Amino acid sequence: MQIVAADIGGTHARFALAEIDGGRVVDMAPPVVMKAVEHASLQTAWEAFADAVGHPLPRAAAIAVACPVQGEVLKLTNNPWIIRPALIGEKLGVDRFILCNDFTAVGHAVAHVGADALTHLCGPDVPLPATGVTSIVGPGTGLGVAQLVRGTGPYQVLPTEGGHIDFAPLDGIEDAILQRLRKRFRRVSVERIVAGPGLVDIHDALAALEGRTTAPADDKALWAAALAGEDSLAAAALDRFCLSLGSVAGDIALTQGANGLVIAGGLGLRLAAHLPKSGFRQRFVAKGRFEGMMAAIPVKLLTHPQPGLFGAAAAFAQEHGGS
Repeated sequence: MQIVAADIGGTHARFALAEIDGGRVVDMAPPVVMKAVEHASLQTAWEAFADAVGHPLPRAAAIAVACPVQGEVLKLTNNPWIIRPALIGEKLGVDRFILCNDFTAVGHAVAHVGADALTHLCGPDVPLPATGVTSIVGPGTGLGVAQLVRGTGPYQVLPTEGGHIDFAPLDGIEDAILQRLRKRFRRVSVERIVAGPGLVDIHDALAALEGRTTAPADDKALWAAALAGEDSLAAAALDRFCLSLGSVAGDIALTQGANGLVIAGGLGLRLAAHLPKSGFRQRFVAKGRFEGMMAAIPVKLLTHPQPGLFGAAAAFAQEHGGS
């Protein structure tokens, strides 16, 4: 059967037609990407997608949204749209639909993609285990965390708020970063460090350590300079970011009892060339008496270009079996 997959974020709304068969996604058309601010609501963006397709849309949908999926009204982060789940069928003209959190969709994507969409980062260069827990950590605008649980029956994706655990510094430089952030926030979570905006705070903390006076940094420009190696302080901030990401990913895997871990999220792709040569692995396994266990965990990078769309469709396929 054919469905509409949608991935609604704070900045962009993505739509694509997907083919479901036998409980799996067998095909997905190229996505149509829109700026959320250019549309009044999900319904008007949906209608614009229908115009772009040029024919009536399927009456089934899988929609991933960048917010918790609970309550009668969904309010997205950095997106003014209001979504009322009870009215989706009427507003969008669908008979069947699922709603899921955007990072839950990423978890479903991990469960369905092939080995060609999972690049080896560190640990044993083997496939993700077919049973047990795979932790999924996704640095982007925020820090998404989920767990994929596989056994003899259908898999489960369990969303979590693991991106909001406390940041634990491991050396003097991270002590200074934490001290600086505590002046602005009552509580410093790991999302303050290992998400996109965190690079600016790391950069500013390193500048203060060296007694440098720096102009306010633009987030996008600083990431570009860091990844290109054009600025030594930006590059140092990026190295520190990767160290902290390794620590956090290891903590998540240890807490969830994982035997596999996947780095996802928009920043994961941007860091694809940098993570393997950074201190990520050393920090990932540095868990004291459990270093041997951590070293045995395969760590992969999700490289699918549209994990939110693909994962939303996969979630629909799992629930409805393609029928």
